[in-house]
Amino acid sequence: MAYLAFYRMFRPDTLDKVVRQEHIIKILKNQIESGKIGHAYLFCGPRGTGKTSVAKIFARAINCEHPVNGSPCGKCATCLALKNGANLDISEIDAASNNGVDEMRDLREKVQYPPVAGRYKVYIIDEVHMLTASAFNAVLKTLEEPPAHAVFILATTEPQKIPATILSRCMRFDFKLIPQHDLEGLLKDILNKIGKEYEEEAVAAIARAGAGSARDTLSIADMCVSYSAGKLTYEDVNAVLGSADFYKIAEVVKMLLTDNSGGALSAAEEVFSGGKSAGVFVKDILAFLNNVAVAKMCKNAGQILNLPQEMFSAVQEIARADGHKILRATEIFVKAEGDMRYAADARVVLETAILRCTLPQADYNIDSLIARVNALENKINSGNFVTVQPSAAAPAAQAEKPARPADIPEKAAAPAFKAAQPAIEVQGDMFSSRQAKAEPFYAPKPSKPSLKESEDSDVFAPVGKAANSAATQQAKPAASSGALTGKGVHAALLKALRTTHRNAVLFTLCADLTCVQEGAKFVFNTESDTVYRAITRQDNARTLADVLAEAGVTDYEVRLAKKDDGLKKALDTLKSNFGGADIDIK
Repeated sequence: MAYLAFYRMFRPDTLDKVVRQEHIIKILKNQIESGKIGHAYLFCGPRGTGKTSVAKIFARAINCEHPVNGSPCGKCATCLALKNGANLDISEIDAASNNGVDEMRDLREKVQYPPVAGRYKVYIIDEVHMLTASAFNAVLKTLEEPPAHAVFILATTEPQKIPATILSRCMRFDFKLIPQHDLEGLLKDILNKIGKEYEEEAVAAIARAGAGSARDTLSIADMCVSYSAGKLTYEDVNAVLGSADFYKIAEVVKMLLTDNSGGALSAAEEVFSGGKSAGVFVKDILAFLNNVAVAKMCKNAGQILNLPQEMFSAVQEIARADGHKILRATEIFVKAEGDMRYAADARVVLETAILRCTLPQADYNIDSLIARVNALENKINSGNFVTVQPSAAAPAAQAEKPARPADIPEKAAAPAFKAAQPAIEVQGDMFSSRQAKAEPFYAPKPSKPSLKESEDSDVFAPVGKAANSAATQQAKPAASSGALTGKGVHAALLKALRTTHRNAVLFTLCADLTCVQEGAKFVFNTESDTVYRAITRQDNARTLADVLAEAGVTDYEVRLAKKDDGLKKALDTLKSNFGGADIDIK
């Protein structure tokens, strides 16, 4: 007898041997045991998940004289008759090659004949989505009201291509991809039956390559068993799959995540020189990046990946990289894999993706920017500060500058602090500060400037105990001595409200005020009763007090000026100037 491939040799012959798909198996078993058999079924799902196998088992089970747990017994006269390929009670039709209306008309005529050996005549139409529109219309009425002895089982990988009129006449069952753990169990059982020794890592690699398809998994296992003379090893599986050397891929990915463009291109050239195509190389990089992501995010990554300990240690070391870099590299190579389908030279696309990964400063992608910010924060947290070493002539030039008076504002005092900046020594990639703790440095001012700060256009101010105390000593006398006039206080108030965006409504209200100074008190006047009530409201009054307090103005008052105050003052002036005149107000 000719050699049978694994997926044919070990095709399940009972429902209990079907890998997973429990949600479908349970329904079919209940229908067989109760005798409630439908007239049309639709089995849809990815390739290699058991659609045709389940259809064949179900077709024999509904004809079996003594089904066992919903499966054919294989011993009765009907089961033995159905094993003969010449029996016409179970017909398999390939819709890919018999997709015309004539074939469906012929089917419609043959379905009227009763079965020969069993109770039902079963038609299994594989790849039914390949039928033409005319063929669907030809079988439509028969599918809706077939003879009592006819059962249709339609199988397809693309149910979206089937007309809704067909879908509504069938019981639909969706087959799911098989988890890797179940594929590994299936492989181990088969390898044990044929007496083939294996490594756990090799079985896991074959199951991962199968990608949820039992047929693909068994086909790869068939090749690996033929390749390996002795024990099936992980290296044998990689050789059969055509993957590049694991450690060479690890070296490439490490260069990608450390922004080493030259090293990454050199390592890629070595992979190409080994005869690997750009398409396979990209898939290997994506698979390794996926392993790195799993190792970084999952606590049980060792169980999920199931790699040899030495290989898993290499993945863990690379997984220390920044997560945004891993995500960005994965997205770049996913896009490169798609671009290769339309590119004249796939290798150029791959090398461009490598350069894009290793040159984040040339990429304005958000993940690239986040990765650069994270790298900068790590350098700052580790104390890696960088400044330019001052030249020898700098102290002499600074010594020639005249000394500044003590009462000069902060803006003029900045050069004195610049002269005291510490010198930095550069040692390889690490930087050490000689006087980082002893000397102050420059930092941006707070985002909410006070009234005093709003009058100053300087961007940087000295930070440190000495600088803060000096600034405080300069600011307090300026406010308490009354250096600001009423007009100056009003202007500074409006500027502070506009700059800090504290309250746009309050800014509009304060624009209507006038400010005069009465001794040490600043008086804000308004003739509008509405403005007065709004400003003296509790929340606005608190905000106004806080803004004025920043400038050192604590003694102030908001007054509602009478509209006739100006006229009264003018009359009083006239009476004082012309004492004997009779002034009559009308």
